[in-house]
Amino acid sequence: MDQAAPLSEERVRAALREVIDPELGYNIVDLGLVYGVGIEGGVVDVAMTMTTPGCPAQDYLVSGVEHRLAEEAGVTGVFVTVVWTPAWSPQRMSAEAKTHFRIREEDT
Repeated sequence: MDQAAPLSEERVRAALREVIDPELGYNIVDLGLVYGVGIEGGVVDVAMTMTTPGCPAQDYLVSGVEHRLAEEAGVTGVFVTVVWTPAWSPQRMSAEAKTHFRIREEDT
């Protein structure tokens, strides 16, 4: 990733595509787990969810987000909030993820 690029939501989401859900083997952005990204100065706030409440990978994923974003130039802090509303569903997945998992639009 271009280290000179300004810190932006696009850049944050690109970095978060490197965080892989260990159970599904796919990145958290295309799975639709990232609900929002806020940036103020060098501080990045990420609102995300899990595929199910009580997800055993929750701590792993939150830690992955924190560690990956801490590597980005210009990031001075990372805060992750896990939210449960709206509930995650396959409708939140990108078209690429739906294709990967062979999910048809009419099934979501």
